[in-house]
Amino acid sequence: MNSSTIFSGVSPISLPAATTGGGNSPLTLRDMLFFLRMRWHWVVVTTIAFMAIAGTYLLTAEPTFVASTQLVIFPQVSGSEAQRAFAEDAFIEGQLEIARSSDVVGGTVAALGLVHDPEFVDQTPSLQDRAKNWLMGLSSQLDAPSQDAAGKRESEGQPHTEEERLHDWATAKLLNMMDIRRIGSSTIIEISAAASTPQKAVDIADTLARQYIQKNISMKANAARQYSDWLAKFIAEQQRGLAEAASALASFTSNPRDQFKLAELQSATDARRTLYENTLNQLTEAKQRITYPMSDATIVSRATLPLSKARPRSTLIAAFAAAVGLGAGLALAMIRHASDRRLVRPHQIAENCGLPFVTVLATSKRTRDGQPQPFLAAGTDGSIAIPGMTELSATVVGLRRKRRIVIGVVAVNPGSGASTIAYELAVLSSASGAKTLLIDAAARNSSLSERIAPHSSSGLVDVLDNGELIQTAALPLTPTLKFLPLGEVGTVTPAIRLSSRRTQLSFAELKKEFDTIFVDISAFSASPDANAIAPELDGVLVVASHGRTSIDDAVRVIETMRNVGAEILGAIINHAPKSMQS
Repeated sequence: MNSSTIFSGVSPISLPAATTGGGNSPLTLRDMLFFLRMRWHWVVVTTIAFMAIAGTYLLTAEPTFVASTQLVIFPQVSGSEAQRAFAEDAFIEGQLEIARSSDVVGGTVAALGLVHDPEFVDQTPSLQDRAKNWLMGLSSQLDAPSQDAAGKRESEGQPHTEEERLHDWATAKLLNMMDIRRIGSSTIIEISAAASTPQKAVDIADTLARQYIQKNISMKANAARQYSDWLAKFIAEQQRGLAEAASALASFTSNPRDQFKLAELQSATDARRTLYENTLNQLTEAKQRITYPMSDATIVSRATLPLSKARPRSTLIAAFAAAVGLGAGLALAMIRHASDRRLVRPHQIAENCGLPFVTVLATSKRTRDGQPQPFLAAGTDGSIAIPGMTELSATVVGLRRKRRIVIGVVAVNPGSGASTIAYELAVLSSASGAKTLLIDAAARNSSLSERIAPHSSSGLVDVLDNGELIQTAALPLTPTLKFLPLGEVGTVTPAIRLSSRRTQLSFAELKKEFDTIFVDISAFSASPDANAIAPELDGVLVVASHGRTSIDDAVRVIETMRNVGAEILGAIINHAPKSMQS
């Protein structure tokens, strides 16, 4: 018995005997609310842990800033409207790939000197890179930049110098830190770059745009140069053909014999001259495009300094961590709830053992003058320490009408408060006017005798040898309540001696004098007394401790006592929280 706690309320319920073959009961709102009330701390702690991890990451992660430059492209297409639309999309897609090429990215690396920037040449993969590689099913060990990331070098060989290797690595890093996209269905493209500082992001985005324009101009100049070289060869051929045609026309004109032949030669000469002149004009235009090349794109909006970091996204990460933590907490709480065999709800023991009633008692740390409220002393008047105990007492009165007069109170485990409950039941019974006897048969821990009659000279042990001593050994606590202390216990406990039916004390004789008799018995797990004395009683109340007693232990105790012939009247779940409702 734990005398430092005083019961503050009782919540009795009457439950029908559980069926043995039924299936699982449906989940109700009350079950869910009970689950949340019991396991809320699992959910809260797990969520806080995930939020703490997210907060640590946000505090330690290096911020990333993103700047964007916009360019407008002038597609050089012709044809019908449908053909132009298709050709325009293809042209812009081609320009996007050009902007992603290793020449453009590598040129940016060279222009900004990124091979000397630790952000781009650090070859240690970050935690984010490792996580990304793991999620993508790739190796987390990055020994060298991939061919695609390095720009698919035209040369099949690997870099021969440290400078080339660093250049390729920086190119690969920059390719992963940039993004190029078309804005809607317009001819505007956006080049974005990420960096650890706002200014660096702006410089990279603008330089990428300029390098793309230079690449576009260089490609057009190279194409014009190749076209010019071909035109120069073609003009030389046309020039030779024109000279031959003019020579033939001059020879025929000096000695004309056929006017039709003359006209044919004249027409051929004129056609060659026209072709030569047109080709010469095209050659002049091609040389001009080489000298003054025009780009297919121009910058319409340069990058501006970003006002805030783009990554890590604090709000998104915090919300994600909270959601994952909540889900993980619920999962852990459900696992713990499903595996928890502690007795926390009345229906657990009622359904498993088919008990007629289960009562839930709540406790509080109510004290008097800084000390736990003591038991009622002999010869004094006191009030009921448990106001709500009257409901349980009413149930016991109903049992008395069924001739259940001698009632034993036994705990599954020590410390469940069985002695206190036995005492309070006796007090309430006597207060109703019934002549009541409280017997302390708890040989392992006689807390009732120690608190109520610590200096008694005789007790239950003596009465078993001499029945006439009951008149002096039973101490009157109130006019209708007497207490029989334990006495000096020898080798054999009083409970076992009573089970032999060869003692001077008989429950049948006690029933003639008392209306109700309560017997406090040692805890089942601490002593075999319950199995010995229970069959001699009219019924037994089993006391379990809320959140401490295992449902398996409680079922085992009840079934064991039933096997020896005891009648289990009901169960009491003690030490329940005040908020618990049946």
